[in-house]
Amino acid sequence: MGFIEAIILGLVQGLTEFLPISSSAHLRIMGEFLPSASDPGATFTAITQIGTELAVILYFRKDIGRILSRWFQHFRKPSSSHPEVISRQDPDVRLGWLVIIGTVPIVIVGYFAQEYIRSTFRSLWLVATVLIVFGIILGIADYLGKRTRSIEQMSYGHGISIGLAQMLALVPGVSRSGSTMTAGLALGYTRPAAARFGFLLAIPAVFGSGLYELVHSFGETNQTFSYAETAVATVIAFFVGYAVIAALMRYIEKRSFLPFVIYRVVLGVTLYVLLSLNVIQPV
Repeated sequence: MGFIEAIILGLVQGLTEFLPISSSAHLRIMGEFLPSASDPGATFTAITQIGTELAVILYFRKDIGRILSRWFQHFRKPSSSHPEVISRQDPDVRLGWLVIIGTVPIVIVGYFAQEYIRSTFRSLWLVATVLIVFGIILGIADYLGKRTRSIEQMSYGHGISIGLAQMLALVPGVSRSGSTMTAGLALGYTRPAAARFGFLLAIPAVFGSGLYELVHSFGETNQTFSYAETAVATVIAFFVGYAVIAALMRYIEKRSFLPFVIYRVVLGVTLYVLLSLNVIQPV
C-alpha cells in the first residue's frame, strides 16, 4: 500500500499547497483515513513540497528570471559598456530583497521550533482550531481589504510583515499561502498581487525546509514512506500543483476567497466532531 498511499498524498499535496486551506493540514488529516492510519510526518510533507515549489518556479519563471537579473545587476558599477544604474528602489530589485528579508523569520523560528513542529503543532485539535480561526481572518481581510496596491508598490515594511505572516504556516492548518495572502489583503494589495508575492516568498523557505528534512532523514529507520515512495509523491505534487496555480491565478482575478473560508470552517468543525467521537485520534 505504500506507493498507493504516496500517490494519494502527492495528489493531495498538489491540490492544496497553493489554495489557502493548508496542504500540511490535509496531509495530516488524510493520513488518518488511509489503510496505514498514520501521520505522514513533517519530513514527508516538507520533501513533497519541493515538488510544488518547482511548479511555482516553472509558472513564474519569467518573473523570477527578471527579478534575479535586476537584483544581481544592481550591485554592478556603471561602465561604458553598461552605463545603466539600477537603484535599490527598482521594483524588481526591491522584490528580490523582500523575498530574502521576508524569509528570515520562518527560517529562524523553523530551526528552533523543530521539536514543536514534529509533535505539538501536529495535534489535530490544534489543526482544527487554526483552520477555523485563520479561515475567518482570511475572510475578514478579503472583505475589508482595499485591494488597490500592486506588487510593484510593495514596501519593505509590508514585505517584512508578510514574511512574519508566513512564519505562522509552521503550524499545520494555518496555510502558507493563506497566511501570506491574508496579510497582503489586509495591507491593501490586490488578490493576484498578494498571491504572487506569497508564492515567490515561499520558494527559498520551502526549498530550504525540504532539503533540510531530506538530509536529516538519511540514516533514520522510522520513516513512514521510503525514498522511492516520497519521490513519486513529489513528482505528482509538481504536475498537479502547476495546474492548480494556473487555475487559482485565473480565479482570483475576479472572485473572492469566500469559498475557501467556508471550506476551512466546515473542515475545522468536522474535525472537532470526529475527534470528540474518537473516530480519529489527535496525535
